[in-house]
Amino acid sequence: QELGERLSLESIAHIFSSPFLRAVQTAHYVAQALELPIKLEAGLSEWLNPEWMPAMPETLPPEVLAERYPHIDLSYTSRIVPQYPESSETLAERTAGTARQLVEEFSQDILLVGHGASVLGTTTGLVGGSPTINASLCCLVKLVRGSQGWEMELHGDTSHLSQSETVVRFI
Repeated sequence: QELGERLSLESIAHIFSSPFLRAVQTAHYVAQALELPIKLEAGLSEWLNPEWMPAMPETLPPEVLAERYPHIDLSYTSRIVPQYPESSETLAERTAGTARQLVEEFSQDILLVGHGASVLGTTTGLVGGSPTINASLCCLVKLVRGSQGWEMELHGDTSHLSQSETVVRFI
């Protein structure tokens, strides 16, 4: 809810979310605040790390999610679908490719709701190099396209949260 309030004054035109429930829940509050649909994008999914999960994790079908979260756009089709298992390199390629494809296809301001590893991958896919990001829960990373390419304005900001985690746990 706090993220939705924080983003309510932004000019976001599209919301893309990982289909994993915790990301959809976050996207839901933003979608309510902005009165926008949520496009479920599998390319933003959690890292399909075989050390974390023994098989491809199941997600709720979009129709079931839409019953609980009515802002879900059932007409949208994921641009990239990950394959289990993923190495860290495969994850980086998937999430970078997802970010590049979405910004190419959707020219207005977009919001990508993902997970720690996918936040790093999408950011790196646009700004390049090895950006420093505090990818904690419900953080904001803001990228702006300038004449020299993408620049990072926020590096994992959590100032909108009344409580935030102090340890990033995914790496």
